[in-house]
Amino acid sequence: MNITIVGTGYVGLVTGTTLAELGNSVYCVDIDEKKVEGMKNGIVPIYEPNLEEMFLRNIQAERLFFTTNLKEALDKSEVVYLALPTPPGEDGSADLSYVLQVANNIGEMMTEYKVIVNKSTVPVGTADKVSEVISSKTDIPFDVVSNPEFLREGFAVEDSMNPARVVVGSSSEKAKEIMAKIYQPFTNTGIPIIFMDEKSSELTKYAANSFLAVKITFMNEIANYCEKVGADVDKVRLGMGSDDRIGHRFLFPGIGYGGSCFPKDVKALIKSGKQEDFNFQILEATENVNTAQKVILVSDIENYFGGNLEGKTIALWGLAFKANTDDIREASSLDNINLLLKKGAKIVAYDAVAEKNVQKVLGDKIQYAKSMYEALENADALFIATEWPEFKNPNFKLMAEKMKNKVIFDGRNMYPLEVPEQNGFYYKSIGRKTILSK
Repeated sequence: MNITIVGTGYVGLVTGTTLAELGNSVYCVDIDEKKVEGMKNGIVPIYEPNLEEMFLRNIQAERLFFTTNLKEALDKSEVVYLALPTPPGEDGSADLSYVLQVANNIGEMMTEYKVIVNKSTVPVGTADKVSEVISSKTDIPFDVVSNPEFLREGFAVEDSMNPARVVVGSSSEKAKEIMAKIYQPFTNTGIPIIFMDEKSSELTKYAANSFLAVKITFMNEIANYCEKVGADVDKVRLGMGSDDRIGHRFLFPGIGYGGSCFPKDVKALIKSGKQEDFNFQILEATENVNTAQKVILVSDIENYFGGNLEGKTIALWGLAFKANTDDIREASSLDNINLLLKKGAKIVAYDAVAEKNVQKVLGDKIQYAKSMYEALENADALFIATEWPEFKNPNFKLMAEKMKNKVIFDGRNMYPLEVPEQNGFYYKSIGRKTILSK
């Protein structure tokens, strides 16, 4: 099948590459000429493990194409996926201007029946708005489908090729048949495709992400309480997760959630609720708790140094909001950097993947190390903000040689407590006892 993807951001590029891998001819459209030219030459504009190999394979197989010309791609395709940004406005609501502008363009350009598939995360009722915009420009028949994505950054290729489910919202039998054909390679292997109405499909994405944000935040609250009463959150987590009604995933405490999805989607659902005179009290509490959780270790750092961080050098391991991505949107590292700088500390950061993105935001406000150990040179303390695999088994002897003080503040609970203890480090993590240096 011939398919157009409008937007080559994270969702659009992974979706387009996956659909090409499934045997379709995919035309990816983006207004950024430099970006499109780079992709034509095999340059993947985002960091995502295993994406480049699949990307290059499908370009070589002539199933994956890139253009700035929407009309050209539209004329070749029966199905058009909208994978456009829906950034939060000042009031937290999702900005639909990109989606509706492209819908307007499609209405003006289309010459035959199309299925318009909304892949972006959008508020309930967006499919109706897209339909209204297109209808105002053409009498040619079309259908609008809601088909939310459930990709995890860092595991997007795995998730795209082995989804837990495919959700399709449509009231059109013709559109359902076309979507079933696209996803037949998945349903042939037992992956379910769940058909529902458009509004339920749109809400499913918000509900799923918001629930996971709540689950993470609840575990962080439990972790903070563990510290008050002397319990160990790791043991609590294992005990809870062994209940199959709860499960082990998203029970890892830390310095809050970030990224492009959870913060934005929680805000948008809260705002959507208010527009219907409905208050999502749990989500409002989740937002408040998460905001505080992101910088919860700063007060511990300050207390360790007697209430004064002026002139202290803090080594920071990890800048991305999570491992295996270069995404720094809503990253806890940035919240901590800004607060530590405000308190007079000096930051030397290391992140092999996300550094360039942080440089665009912070410039020379902090220093950037070429390696995890270089960041430790004469550091008063180490702060771990991202759970990159390379941080999991460090050389503690080398760390001790490089640092002024054997002090670690771990926002991701990277190490069993006995490891820093055996190596004589002061070690403060989340929801566990503090190890005092020998």
